[in-house]
Amino acid sequence: MAHLKEQGHDVEDVGPFVYDAADDYPAFCIEAARRVVADEGSLGIVVGGSGNGEQIAANKVKGARAGLAWSVETAKLTREHNHAQLIGVGARMHTTEEATEIVEAFLATPPSPDERHGRRVQQILDYENTGWPPPLPEN
Repeated sequence: MAHLKEQGHDVEDVGPFVYDAADDYPAFCIEAARRVVADEGSLGIVVGGSGNGEQIAANKVKGARAGLAWSVETAKLTREHNHAQLIGVGARMHTTEEATEIVEAFLATPPSPDERHGRRVQQILDYENTGWPPPLPEN
């Protein structure tokens, strides 16, 4: 958190504020995703043991696109190709230095302007909003 503030980011921490290995992460991740979706253009980071459950919880918020980032490359790709607004990072999977590099890569990477990525993101949004899946390709 301090590192992000030092880098000039406007940081909002939704907790937990005290470490408890037995706490339930969904409430924190859902609230983080709700705030990101409500503030267009903002980005979020959800952290847990592996980052998997955290990313799943964040994705339950309508309009949220959260990707699991386990490397600098996957952090960049989820932002570029999937226009992700949040990433899940596994605290047990990375050193503090590695996690910081992953987060910095995510924050520094803009969504790709490539039409194919935008088209795919739109298909996901359309499904989320209508419940109708995109048609399967003929071939």
